[in-house]
Amino acid sequence: MKKLINDPADIVTDALAGMAAAHPELRVDLPNRVILRQDAPTPGKVGLVSGGGSGHEPLHGGFVGLGMLDAACAGEVFTSPVPDQILAATTAVDSGAGVIHIVKNYTGDVMNFEMAAELAAAETGTEVVAVIVDDDVAVQDSLYTAGRRGVGGTLILEKLAGAAAEQGRPLTTVADIARTANANSRSMGMALTSCTVPAVGKPTFELGEGEVEIGIGIHGEPGRSRVPLAPAREIAAMLVEPILVDLPFTKGDKVICFVNGMGGTPLLELYVMYNEVARILRGQGVEVARSLVGPYVTSLDMAGCSVTLTKVDDELLRLWDAPVRTPALRWGV
Repeated sequence: MKKLINDPADIVTDALAGMAAAHPELRVDLPNRVILRQDAPTPGKVGLVSGGGSGHEPLHGGFVGLGMLDAACAGEVFTSPVPDQILAATTAVDSGAGVIHIVKNYTGDVMNFEMAAELAAAETGTEVVAVIVDDDVAVQDSLYTAGRRGVGGTLILEKLAGAAAEQGRPLTTVADIARTANANSRSMGMALTSCTVPAVGKPTFELGEGEVEIGIGIHGEPGRSRVPLAPAREIAAMLVEPILVDLPFTKGDKVICFVNGMGGTPLLELYVMYNEVARILRGQGVEVARSLVGPYVTSLDMAGCSVTLTKVDDELLRLWDAPVRTPALRWGV
């Protein structure tokens, strides 16, 4: 294992200290491992809180800022944040307008966010609404999940709901937008290599030189199948075709097309993949209204990618285009 770390036990704390040093527009609560907007809580604004295991950066801490999250909780690598962390984040961003928890559908995350919401209601009277992200079409149940996993669609939810909250919309409206974004999003990923968790020091799973895993989870969970390495156009079809069938997406639909890197894949290859994905969508009559390419929902050093398609109307497009200023996503400001 070769990694730029000090002690594996300190990697999350060290990384959060680095974020605080690099981004003075954020406020980092190191004891609770919570990243906050410097101006939180914003009077009258619905607070947005998300989080999860570390190792998926820039998700979630890189999406804290104007137009997206108000706070993000960082768990240990691939481990849910604990209820006390989530409670601290929820309390810190509560302006009285309510708080939304955006939760990826993993058993530990769902349980800990539920506990934190109950504590917030009991201790401070905060109204908390949870929206579960379950956009992965690869498998119905996997390691750590009951139902579908939350993957690339998480970014879409955080952006669209974040824009709505920034505009001052009420709690129920912001939650409905997040739920609509989830219902309209489908994702599927693949891996060329495993990732290596620092505390473990060896790859999570083994792939042969000529093999790829289709339908992989963002923690290295098994996918649909292990197949021989193939050209990008064939890999793209293995990812996109199940997505198109699942919603389904049909001729004339407009989508946000997000081609995501898993952490160890260069942009050169991601743009090759995007070209193939866009070609498939044109052939199906699906219009790419907006696109995003890059490593945003990662799995440490895993080589591979995922594709997320979100069906959008004019209202959702306006929310996508709304200003955003975070460490990892920035436009319109």
